[in-house]
Amino acid sequence: MLAQKPTRSTLAAAVLMASVAMPALADKASETLNVAFTKELENVDSYFNSSREGVVLQRAIWDGLIYRNPETNEYVGNLATSWEWIDDTTLEFKLREGVTFHNGEAFNADDVVFTVNFVANEENGVKTQRNVNWMKSAEKIDDYTVRIHLKEKFPAAIEFLSGPVSMYPNEYYAEAGPSGMGLKPVGTGPYKVTEVVPGQHFVLEANGNYHDSPKGQPEIATIDIRTIPDVNTQMAELFSGSLDLIWQVPADQANKLAQMGQFTVANESTMRVGYLQMDAAGRSGEDNPFTNKLVRQAVNHAINRQELVDALLQGSSKVVYTPCFPSQFGCVQDVTEYDYDPEKAKALLAEAGYPDGFSIDFYAYRDRQYAEAITSYLNAVGITTNFNMLQYSALREKNMNGEVALSFQTWGSYSINDASAMVSQFFKHGALDSTRDDEVLEWLNVADSSTAPDTRVEYYTKALQKITGEAFWAPMFTYNTNYVFKDEVAYTPTSDEVLRFVDMSWK
Repeated sequence: MLAQKPTRSTLAAAVLMASVAMPALADKASETLNVAFTKELENVDSYFNSSREGVVLQRAIWDGLIYRNPETNEYVGNLATSWEWIDDTTLEFKLREGVTFHNGEAFNADDVVFTVNFVANEENGVKTQRNVNWMKSAEKIDDYTVRIHLKEKFPAAIEFLSGPVSMYPNEYYAEAGPSGMGLKPVGTGPYKVTEVVPGQHFVLEANGNYHDSPKGQPEIATIDIRTIPDVNTQMAELFSGSLDLIWQVPADQANKLAQMGQFTVANESTMRVGYLQMDAAGRSGEDNPFTNKLVRQAVNHAINRQELVDALLQGSSKVVYTPCFPSQFGCVQDVTEYDYDPEKAKALLAEAGYPDGFSIDFYAYRDRQYAEAITSYLNAVGITTNFNMLQYSALREKNMNGEVALSFQTWGSYSINDASAMVSQFFKHGALDSTRDDEVLEWLNVADSSTAPDTRVEYYTKALQKITGEAFWAPMFTYNTNYVFKDEVAYTPTSDEVLRFVDMSWK
């Protein structure tokens, strides 16, 4: 069983504060919404970070050619007014006229061509290659017509173009580059950036010249975002009135805040999956035990997934055994499942040559409470963990360099509802692939490129059944997100885990 967590003193202090003073009203007078981020964002340039906070800013500052309605999943034009497939690897777009970037540059085909050609070139170092490496190049037909050429058939192209592929101003980006864009971001989106203190503070102002976008028009004039890593500090500031909205609040604290009746607490499912990544490929050293399938199976049997969901995540979270989110196209559920069986885990470790277990460095970047609970399960079967909590960017770099044998990770697929956004991100021999299985690679290449839905499902099934059968990972649960905000704020969260400032208003 999970150990009972002690009451957090900071939370108690916040509750006491609430009992002796009325919470301050939201900052409606100055039209400023004060928001907290938990994780430090390394670079605001949306192509050079891979965090959820980066996705939030990306959707506020920039636009893509296409927009997917988060409620209906319908694709509609955004910076493009229409599109059509010229052939299996060529998409043609008619672009919206009269759109300007925040710096006054006019949007046209030159911006699309420059953006696509820059991000598709692997030498330019886009952090999440899977989001862009399916594109070969872009071609200008005229000022408001452009074609994007794919490297090969990629049926998920429209989904990706509606999500992580944003359009940048060609003249500004050619001069500023990723570092300049990170300090002074320029997009066409509903909000423009007026201040950046890297990793700490971001100020957004409503774009008064925003085009007729399906995103809608911004209603709140200013969004002031501060990075506050400690959730208890965030809650204390919520009570004091210096914050109006916090998110990704752990279930226990969210439940207590809901009981007070002073804030709106909203819980919504997400596409994020929590998993243990094991170095099955042996990149982290010769003494790495996870090259042994029996050890990986032992880890899978050691985790009580249902207890984690019931005791810690709660809300709409569910147990998963797949390295993808169940609703994603191709994320079949007919896979190997591992029941919670610590005695079987110990027996498997003994059979693998570790009757007394072993010690291993264990890494995580978020949700310390979840990570500590996972380590308690591993310790109970003889896997002694040396726990290391790192910043997300630092852990990602260690993973890319093959320096991590065991880590607790999460992935939200950039809210892309296709298995390629997760399975193919981590199992196609890229820098983050800890398995390097040639057969899985071959199957995923077919699944990612086939235009026949049945063929895609067939080959994702092959890949997922081998990934789970070989216990390459230990998928555990889906996430939900708790949003807490003052009653003066009107907001309805969506299930894609994108905090949309353009959808917020004052009551």
